[in-house]
Amino acid sequence: MSRLLIRGIHTLVTMADGEAPLHDVDLVIDGGKVDAVGKRLRPRPGDEVLDGSYRVVYPGFINTHHHLYQTLTRNLPRVQNAKLFDWLTDLYEVWRELGPEAVEVSTRVGIGELLLSGCTTTTDHFYVFPRKAPEEFIDIEIETARAMGVRFHPTRGSMSRGRSDGGLPPDDVVQTPEAILKDCERVIRKYHDPKPFSMCRIAVAPCSPFSVTTELLEETARFARERKVLMHTHLCETMDEESYCLEKHNLRPLDYMEKVGWVGDDVWYAHGVYFHDEELARLAKTGTGVAHCPVSNLRLGSGIAPVPKMLEAGVKVGLAVDGSASNDCSGILREMQTALLVHRVGTGVTAMPPRKVLEMATVGGARVLGHPELGTLKPGQAGDLCAFRLDRIDFAGAMHDPASAVLFCGSGQRADFTVVAGKVLVKDGKLAGVDEEELFHRANKVSDGMVDAAERKRGVKYR
Repeated sequence: MSRLLIRGIHTLVTMADGEAPLHDVDLVIDGGKVDAVGKRLRPRPGDEVLDGSYRVVYPGFINTHHHLYQTLTRNLPRVQNAKLFDWLTDLYEVWRELGPEAVEVSTRVGIGELLLSGCTTTTDHFYVFPRKAPEEFIDIEIETARAMGVRFHPTRGSMSRGRSDGGLPPDDVVQTPEAILKDCERVIRKYHDPKPFSMCRIAVAPCSPFSVTTELLEETARFARERKVLMHTHLCETMDEESYCLEKHNLRPLDYMEKVGWVGDDVWYAHGVYFHDEELARLAKTGTGVAHCPVSNLRLGSGIAPVPKMLEAGVKVGLAVDGSASNDCSGILREMQTALLVHRVGTGVTAMPPRKVLEMATVGGARVLGHPELGTLKPGQAGDLCAFRLDRIDFAGAMHDPASAVLFCGSGQRADFTVVAGKVLVKDGKLAGVDEEELFHRANKVSDGMVDAAERKRGVKYR
């Protein structure tokens, strides 16, 4: 692997503790790690050189919750105005049609969008395994992510409570606890790499309190801790979920999860919209993390998570795009811009300064996922970064604080370049080695086939 030299960076936001943005500096990545930061660093023969002038460079952004398969069910009119439980009930009928090509192309689309928005590390929560389809959907995701070069943290999701047992999903997309844990074991043995700078780590992830049994939650917690892998699920996303837990278990969602062993520094939840103040203190004390999904929570009308309170209490918080059918976008920068704005309503304009947003998208995500080698740009850290061009009309008059410009200004901007482990995956705003037009047509063809099948079998219109 050749060295990578980025020369004359206009603004370098290292996110190192207490360090102000640097200006007119160079950065070298060697062997997949940051080797040096300084002025007028000399290139060596064979170095790959990128121009940093009028670019703002950040550590690669970290996405802590996603459902990549949902990129094929975006913008469906039937669920454009549905709240979570209705949205899920309708979309499960389409997701029942998932097959290997759908998983591959949806992963390619979602990861492509993430890279183009500056994301270098992403999780994925995959939990729909139709009985008619092969079980190796996680394998397809991992191989696709590996080919695209992103740092991947997939979670082997699961559902064990179907409609006949009081759950939301159809019975033919749920599995037995024995089948779930057997495949979790297989995936961990085959792909999990716990070492620092790992490109692939596996977590286990029962879907939610209303789609799995108590027994599966308890067994999964024991299983995960024996194998020293992280645990992930949705929690406190909606009031419907809270009502479900109170009715079924006579406990609030966090109390229920604590009862079944689901708190600790090896656990992170998606959403956390309806945590109480006392519960935030418990999350902080136990080291339990939260993936904040502001756009999805607004899109589904779920609410606004108390993130400023979480951060004040010391809770580990990362940012996340959530599934691309509840967003309907895989762009992490859009999530950052929304987080900057939404928490100023009701909590005060000082509740979410740009530095806090950047912290959640970098060092916060690294803490949630247990990757201390990610999230900052200093020698010895991972060579993951993204750069945005500032010499555009979007940023005219905005150069008083270049480090914050992409949060306050611009509309749908792409990263000029995105680098993972020293490899340039986005250059000049384009994905390396990917024909976006061809991918667009492939994805839409597969999506149409899935929706056609759901409409035909269910006798309702989705479009």
